[in-house]
Amino acid sequence: MSDFFQNGVITTLQNLGNRSLEDMEKELETFSERRKMVLLLPALYSEFETPAMHKIIEELKKVKYLYKIILGLDKATKEQFEEVKKLMSVLPCKVDVLWNDGPRIKELYSDMTKEGFPGLDTPGKGRNVWTMMGYGLADKDAYAFALHDCDIVNYSREIPARLFYPIIHPALDFEFNKGYYSRVTDKLHGRATRLLYTPLINSLIKVYGSNRYLDYMESFRYALSGEFSFIRSLGRGIAISPTWGLEISTLSEIYKNTSNRRICQTQILDSYEHKHQELGSQESCSGIYKMANDIAKTLFRVLAQEGVVFSQSSFKTLLATYFQESRFEISKYNALSKLNGLKYNREKEIKAVEAFQVAIKEAAEEFYEDPMGIPSLSSWTTVRSVMSNFSYKFAEYVRKDND
Repeated sequence: MSDFFQNGVITTLQNLGNRSLEDMEKELETFSERRKMVLLLPALYSEFETPAMHKIIEELKKVKYLYKIILGLDKATKEQFEEVKKLMSVLPCKVDVLWNDGPRIKELYSDMTKEGFPGLDTPGKGRNVWTMMGYGLADKDAYAFALHDCDIVNYSREIPARLFYPIIHPALDFEFNKGYYSRVTDKLHGRATRLLYTPLINSLIKVYGSNRYLDYMESFRYALSGEFSFIRSLGRGIAISPTWGLEISTLSEIYKNTSNRRICQTQILDSYEHKHQELGSQESCSGIYKMANDIAKTLFRVLAQEGVVFSQSSFKTLLATYFQESRFEISKYNALSKLNGLKYNREKEIKAVEAFQVAIKEAAEEFYEDPMGIPSLSSWTTVRSVMSNFSYKFAEYVRKDND
């Protein structure tokens, strides 16, 4: 039986395999006459030295419905910036490259910091996404935005098509679309989702009770995916986290700013392959361990804003519940791997959940000491209310960089 099952509080749009990509793209070309689409690509310069980025460029050459591509470039010298502009110039639509390490955008960051906006001295994907959104929203003709990572080994132009379609189609009423996919090769990947996020959400429900927010977060098949799309009016009010909790905080912002009925998730690929993070540890405070810490703190913070009361004793109960829930997940994935003839290293899986337990405990202690944590990058509505001419200066600086 095809997977058309609907569960949770948001709409799930599966790929049932009955429609060609070409047919979908043809329809998107028709819609693009009135609803202009912008693709956001957060990238490090180092990703242009990998086959994945060049595969992405080759696929995007075939896309005709895009109004514009905005590429946010981090960790690049002047020469590397010029090289990236040349590489991206082969695409059929307009491409603006945001050189985040360049003097002009650094000046903009400095201007905003002087006005009291936090987090702009912290480079990373969060700041890059936030900067691209701000620049994209400065174009009054842009209607919808989609974003995906630039390290996708098996990239297909089906990704932007399936991200855009639900929020562009005039007969549908979605404002936000989250991409999902499976992460399988000869073994199961996606440890952070399988062994941290899912059992942690289940544990939070058991300990603190079900609520609208947890029901919403539980509905996503791949909450930690980096692929999503949104319409302009929604994007203006979204604050972006500069931490590894970016994906969770973004979903939380969407939850606050629109109705569940206007949110969907779409299967954008059958299987997705990209670079794999190291597990990391408390000592190194890096890799998936750091991600786990930031994800847990983000969930605690949003739940506190929803009125959930945390205490040191309830955190201890949460850790004990996570221990049980995570072991249950291991048994599930062990069975799934055996049935499908996949490699499964139970010892490594146990080591991962042990690291996540430490990360959750550390996150709880940090949250208890400072429940506000690292502030998010302000929504662009807030920026413009304080700096009314900022968008014009931003657009002019990017134009000068790209000329």
